[in-house]
Amino acid sequence: MRQLASTLAFAAAMFTVPALAQDYDLVINGGRVMDPETMFDSIANVGIKDGRIAAITTETITAPEVIDAAGLVVAPGFIDTHFHAVDPFATKMSLRDGVTTGMDLEFGAVNVNDWYAKKAEEGWQVNYGTTTSHNGARMSVLDPETGIDEPVDFSNAQLYIAKALSDGVAGWSVTRSTIDQMNAVMEILDEDLRAGALGVGIGAAYMATGMTSYEMFEAQRTAARYGRLASVHTRYHLSAETPTEAPIAFDEAFTNAMLLDAPFLMAHDNDYGWWEIEEKLQLARAKGLNMWAEYYPYDAGSTVVSADFLQPAIWLDTYGNTYEETLYDPLQDKFLTREDYDDLVKSDPGRSMVVFLPPRRAWMPYWLTIPHMTVASDAMAGVGTDGNLLPWDADYSEYAGHPRTAGTHARTLRMGREQGVPLMFSLAQLSYWTALHMGDAGLQDMKNRGRVQVGKVADLTLVDPDTVTDNATYKAGENGLPSTGIPYVIVNGEIVVRDSEVLDVKAGQPIRYPVEAQGRYQPVGVAEWINENTILSTPYPSTPDDTGAATELGDK
Repeated sequence: MRQLASTLAFAAAMFTVPALAQDYDLVINGGRVMDPETMFDSIANVGIKDGRIAAITTETITAPEVIDAAGLVVAPGFIDTHFHAVDPFATKMSLRDGVTTGMDLEFGAVNVNDWYAKKAEEGWQVNYGTTTSHNGARMSVLDPETGIDEPVDFSNAQLYIAKALSDGVAGWSVTRSTIDQMNAVMEILDEDLRAGALGVGIGAAYMATGMTSYEMFEAQRTAARYGRLASVHTRYHLSAETPTEAPIAFDEAFTNAMLLDAPFLMAHDNDYGWWEIEEKLQLARAKGLNMWAEYYPYDAGSTVVSADFLQPAIWLDTYGNTYEETLYDPLQDKFLTREDYDDLVKSDPGRSMVVFLPPRRAWMPYWLTIPHMTVASDAMAGVGTDGNLLPWDADYSEYAGHPRTAGTHARTLRMGREQGVPLMFSLAQLSYWTALHMGDAGLQDMKNRGRVQVGKVADLTLVDPDTVTDNATYKAGENGLPSTGIPYVIVNGEIVVRDSEVLDVKAGQPIRYPVEAQGRYQPVGVAEWINENTILSTPYPSTPDDTGAATELGDK
């Protein structure tokens, strides 16, 4: 019914807009216009006015600026929900890969109101948005030595990770919160949600031994009070070992979301058990639940060297891996020995590693064909060989990191072409399904994106379907080579990539919920819990020598 209504509305707009009477700012002539929502697929001209699509027509239209799109597909701009590329150079690479909206929904940010203000002041080339960071909020509370008093996102998180470890204990990762500490964390999350954050980002795998299951439930409930999503990098990510299989950790977050009737995004569902997870998500959507997952088409991941799951007791002893075969440092252009690993954890705990996972090679072709399994790059920061962020005008060959930052979206299109996946399906994975689910969570900015329709925001990516390809590789000097076959990228009606050159145009707009006057924070209390969930009116008494049930609940 949704698709039928959209098709009828699109058809009406297509044939009733008086195209010749319009004063367009930009016209795209002769392209193959493809809209995954209505399934419209035809050669047409697109007129853009005031940042929106004003006409899609077969009539001749003109404007001061005209793009000849013959041989190109006019597609909805690619939307990336796992976008750590929150610095100018990484964003530049992503633009060459067709991204028009980049949102970090996994790590997110703390001090979200200031984060949006800072982005607006700097000006941004793509649309930008963030969740509130559960990891960062825990760091603020459990590692007070970090002194966080500014917006913290992936571009500067490594500095605070190192500060948190300066006393020898990364409290945010390994320390179990008391009930007071948990409440303090939730208060931070709630304030960021009040300020318009897109939901709560929960990097559970990075705090698997510190975050209790109840704290995770409270984090998801904090987002659910606003009707917003939890994006979860699950607790047992990468594990295929019973009883810590990755799908069990999915079930933890999935159950919370289902009971809270809350939107849920499974962050990079590209590891062991993905088939079970996708089946459960399809069953959930059939019941009307707003849940989906994301992947990126590479056989290697990337994370900081100090990540909890890379510790020897887990990565070597439990998972049975070796650093020499799986853990690659792009800055040194080599795989790490155990000694290298130990030294880096001490000297540079925020260093990004490439982690090879061979089973993914056989799985990737399936991911390209699963409905509502969206593409999200997990794009990393734009660092050079010295470990520092590169300036915007640096050469692409200077980037040292995972090639997914530069090539995820073009790689998806290239692999889909080689495998015979319908192009419309790939475009839905790259844009529409993300916009659909986030729009269904009440986010107006996404209701107007991810489509090529009259009245929608003119975020558009022009693709040569026969030649589009990724060029970035794991080899040093090639990590950031730009994708080709995406000659034009338009953000909010402005050309930001012309003839495969990224222009110094900052057309990005904030993707954000409206700021609310009051928050919705509700602390957890022992007495309150007992009053609501038992027939008792007061907690059992306890003394220092008698650890009763009430104290146990409060402490754990």
